[in-house]
Order: sequence, then C-alpha cells, then structure tokens
Amino acid sequence: MDMTADTQITDLQPTLARLRSAWQDSKPTYEQRRNDLIRLRDALKRRLDEMTRTVSSDFGHRSVHESRIADGMTAFNEINHLLKHLRRWMRPRRTAVGWRLLPARAQIRPMPLGVVGVIAPWNYPVNLALIPLATAIAAGNHVYLKPSEHTPRTSAFLRDLLADVFPPTRVAVATGGAELGAAFAALPFDHLVFTGSTAVGRKVMAAAAAHLTPLTLELGGKSPVLIADDYPIEKAAARIATGKWFNCGQTCIAPDYVLVPKDKRDALVAALRKEVWARYGEHFDNLADYTRIVNDGQFARLKGYLDDAKDRGIERVTLAGHADASQRLLPPTLLLEPGDDAQVMQDEIFGPLLPIKSYKTLDEAIAYINGRDRPLALYPFSNDNATIETILHSTLAGGVTVNDTLFHNAVSSLPFGGVGPSGMGAYHAQTGFETMSKLLPVLWQAKTTGADLLKPPYGKAKWLIDLIVR
Repeated sequence: MDMTADTQITDLQPTLARLRSAWQDSKPTYEQRRNDLIRLRDALKRRLDEMTRTVSSDFGHRSVHESRIADGMTAFNEINHLLKHLRRWMRPRRTAVGWRLLPARAQIRPMPLGVVGVIAPWNYPVNLALIPLATAIAAGNHVYLKPSEHTPRTSAFLRDLLADVFPPTRVAVATGGAELGAAFAALPFDHLVFTGSTAVGRKVMAAAAAHLTPLTLELGGKSPVLIADDYPIEKAAARIATGKWFNCGQTCIAPDYVLVPKDKRDALVAALRKEVWARYGEHFDNLADYTRIVNDGQFARLKGYLDDAKDRGIERVTLAGHADASQRLLPPTLLLEPGDDAQVMQDEIFGPLLPIKSYKTLDEAIAYINGRDRPLALYPFSNDNATIETILHSTLAGGVTVNDTLFHNAVSSLPFGGVGPSGMGAYHAQTGFETMSKLLPVLWQAKTTGADLLKPPYGKAKWLIDLIVR
C-alpha cells in the first residue's frame, strides 16, 4: 500500500474537470448506480479484515470489533438501504398544481448535481468517507474524496479500494495534508460534504463561499446526557459507558458531559466504575478492546484538559488503569463538578474524559443545556413520557436518542446532521439522496388553459382575475 504518493495541489482542478466532463458525457443510469453500489459493498466485504488492521495501525491500536461495527456494519447498512430504495427515490413525483392552474400537471424530478466533494475525518475514517460517497453515487453524481491525513494508512486503503471499484473519471481520491485540504475545499464542486470540527468547518464554509458551493457540514460540539430523577442509575451508566468509551470517546456524538440529580451523582460515579471494570478489567487488563488516542497531538490536547482540571482543583476519578503516553493510552476518567471556565467544559472533548455535573431541578438542567451552543446530539434519560416531552420541547439538538446514546445515528431512515454550530444540512438515506440531488420542479402546461387569457388588456379577463384572486 503506497502512502507516499500524495496528491499535488496542481492536480486538483484538472481532476475535478475530468470528473465533471465524464459525468456530463454520460450521466449515471439506475443500472450503473446500482451496480456501483453493489461492487463497492462487495469490495469492502472482501477487504474487511484488511480494513480493521489498517485502521488499527493508524490508531496505534483500535478494537477490531469496534472497527467492524463502526466502519464496517454502518457502511454496509447504509449501502443496503440505498439499494433497497433507490429505484423509488429516483422516480419523478407527481404533485398537485392547485385548481387555478388546472389542467396543467406538475412533478418533482430528482436530478444528479454533477461532482460531489467529500472531506472525511479520522475518527471513523471508512464509515465517514464511504457513506457520503455511496449516497452521492446513488444520487447519480461523480465523487472526489479527500480522506484525513491523520489516518494515512486508511486513506491509502480507501484510495486502493475505490480504484478497484470505480474508473478514475467517476471517483477520485486526493490524499495530503492541511494545505491540500484547504485547496480541495476551495474547488467549485456542485456540492461539498465536510465532517469535522466546528473550527475547521468555518474555514471550509469560507472557502466554499467563493463559488457559492452548497454545503453539508457535519460538525460537533458538546452533546449532553440529561438523567431525570426517575431513571435507574445503573442502566443509565451502562448505556452512557457504551456511548462514551466506544472508540475511546473519539466520536462526534459521544456524550460530552452528564447532568445528574445532585443526590444521585455519587451513585452514578460508582455505577460507571463498575461498568468500566466489567468491560476493561479492574486493573485495565482488557486492552484489546480499548482503542488508543489517534496521534500524539490529540493525546497532548486531552492531557492538557486534565492538567487544566488539576490546576483548578477539579476532582478527577480515574476509573481503571493509568495513562501511558508511549502507547497513547488514556483511561476512562471522570471530572466532577467542573466550572464552566474549565477547558474541558469549553471545547468538544473527543476523548475518554467525562465531566459530571449535578443539578437540583429539571428546569435548571434544561436551562444549562440551552445556555450553550446547540449540540449535535442530546441524550435524555427518563421513563416518564411527560418528562421526555418536556425536554424535547424545551431544547434543540441535531439528533436525539432517548434512554440510550449514539444509536439514532445507526437508523438509516433518520437524517443525520447538526444545527447551528454543530452543523448545517443532513444526510443518510433519502435525506442524503435528496441533499445530493436537485429536486427539479417541472410544470407541463395544457394545450388549452385559462392562463392564456391573463394578458393586457386585463379588462377582458376581469372575470377570471376576480375568480382566482380570492
């Protein structure tokens, strides 16, 4: 696998031109789209073990099972959903014209846009590259992919995988660092999908603005868990632990902090410790299932949060094991009652650190969430429907899983996207298909129509105008 052949910035525009010219010359039919998706799915299945080894080598160590679930299952699930529904989504959709325009008829016709750019992140480097790519292919587009430079082996794997499936005039891959990524974002795509941090998302949006390139921005933020007073703490802890320490917390929709009733905080700490011991061992000896931090820069950033918390006197609870910088191993760690000025409460954590904050009333907890940027995900825990409805009515997030974490992202029929600083637009399934299409409105005028009378001198059509203006 050649990781040395990074793309030259001077090659970006000619490659885009080739993709667009080929698309214009032969726009993908239903049969081609379907065959492309099947070949992509089958190629990934054949190389699934290679994928897990490659991703793990980029992380230093990543749980094989987490890679199979997060980068394998999710991609297969989405491609299968696209295949199942593609013919129906492609059909023109009849729509009413209203009595004033009868007997005309109208339809909405999904049309491919052209060339879609995809900038993928490092945390789920296969899933978050292939799902938007497959969706764009389903919508009849060609694709130019820029995978993350922080997982270079996986980026090379994707380049080789896609070269085996698609001709270079249908799908191309650009590899390289931040400078190339900035130039890629500035290309005149017909649509651009970016997944990453809010800070970089702002730069991508600024670069795309020069060409008025339509954007789907999948960003992040601080996704809260809100445990209501009635919910069993042990069950909440089990489900929070899954969402927080899967992929070592390097997930855009991982729980970023927990709001818990004041008198249940210590019980939650004990329950989370019990969960960590059950999963990774009391002495942190099940390290095969515990993913490492992806690189030294991310490890140093997270260590900086811990140092800042120590300087502020914030209580830290290490649930098992200890940090080892040589392995980029950072254990599950709780930070109790951090103030809003702590760095861990200002930035998206993207790691295994979990702040716990107690509250006295539900209204106080809701106000705390609403006092911050709208999150990418929200996780309310309550068995009382009225309480859940109060939380849903009073807050707004990109997506919600009730009484669990993460899993709304696994439902293919649900759109996935943020709101405000956590993102712009959405994709997955039909929402993604329509995002990467032009829903073209078409009106067929009848041979004989009253509209022919609507012309000066309007006095002759006064009776018709009186009829329709009401």
